[in-house]
Amino acid sequence: MPALAQQPAPAAGTSPTLDAIRARGTLICGVNTGLAGFAQPDSQGVWRGFDVDYCRAVAIALFNDPERVRFVPTTAQNRFTALQSGEVDMLSRNTTWTLSRDTSLGFDFTGINFYDGQGFMVKASLGVRTARELDGATICVQPGTTTEQNLTDWARSNRINFRPVVIERLEEVVQAYLSGRCDAYTTDVSGLAATRSVQPRPADHVILPDVISKEPLGPLVRHGDQRFADLLRWIHFGLLTAEELGVTSQNVQQMLNDNRPDVQRLLGRTGGLGQMLGVDNAFMVNIVSRLGNYGQMFERNLTPIGIQRGPNALWTTPGGLQYAPPFR
Repeated sequence: MPALAQQPAPAAGTSPTLDAIRARGTLICGVNTGLAGFAQPDSQGVWRGFDVDYCRAVAIALFNDPERVRFVPTTAQNRFTALQSGEVDMLSRNTTWTLSRDTSLGFDFTGINFYDGQGFMVKASLGVRTARELDGATICVQPGTTTEQNLTDWARSNRINFRPVVIERLEEVVQAYLSGRCDAYTTDVSGLAATRSVQPRPADHVILPDVISKEPLGPLVRHGDQRFADLLRWIHFGLLTAEELGVTSQNVQQMLNDNRPDVQRLLGRTGGLGQMLGVDNAFMVNIVSRLGNYGQMFERNLTPIGIQRGPNALWTTPGGLQYAPPFR
C-alpha cells in the first residue's frame, strides 16, 4: 500500500540518540543471534521476526524506510554491553524487564511487547510430564540471563536437585540439549517453542506445562534519552491501538477517511501527535502500511511456530493483557 510522504518534523526536545541516528542515516538495532519467529536471517540473509519488526517500525517512523536498519546479533552475555557502549541504538532482543536492569544497568524499557514465562523442554522419549519430575536431572541453561537465577530459585523452593550445564551461545546450548548432554533445556516458553519449531521432528520434544516465572519482554534503550524512549513506547502503543481500532495493512489508506476521532488521531489526520514525538504525523500510517498492526505482526511471525496469543491478546479479549494508553 502506498504510504504518505514523509515530511520534516520539528525537533521534539534534545535526543542524542535520535540526532546520531539521523546523522548516520541508519538505525542500529541489537537482536538475537538467531531465534525463529523473533529474529533470524532468512535464506537470503534478510532479518525477519517479531523483534526485527519493532526495529523496522522505528526506521519507518524516522525515515519512512524499513530497510534503513543495521541488525547487530548479540548474545545473552554481550547484549547489555553493546547497548551501554553505544554499539547499538536499541535492543529488541527477547529481554526481560527487571528492576536491576532498569536501574543499575542504566536502561529504560519502553513497553512490554510480549508477556512470557520460563519453562522446560524435554525429549518425549524421556517420559517426563511435569518439571517436578526433573529431580536429579541435568538442565541446559544460558548464563547472564534471568533464566539462570529463576532455575536456581525454583529448584531451591521445590527442593529439587539438578546439575546445570551452563553454555553461553544459544546455538551451542540447543545442540547440547539435542545431543543428550542434558535431560532438559530451560528458557522462556517462547524460546522453547521457537527451538522446537525448527527441529526435523518437533513432536519429539515436549514443552512441559510448568511456567516458573514472569518474563515481561520488550525493547530497551539507554537511560537519559527520554525522547527516543518516548518514540519507541508510542510505536508499540500505536501498533496495539491500530489492532484495537481495526486498522490493518490492507485497509489503512481507506481508514484515513474514517470519521472516528481516535482513528483520526492515530493516523495523524488531527492532533499533531507525531510532531510531539519528533516524527511525521503520519508515522503510524507508514508503519501499519508496511508491517501491519500488532496482531498482524504476531500472526505473521509467532503463530507459525505454535505460539498462541494468550496474555498477549488485547485487553478486550478475556485473559488478554496488551493495553495501550489513549492516543490523544
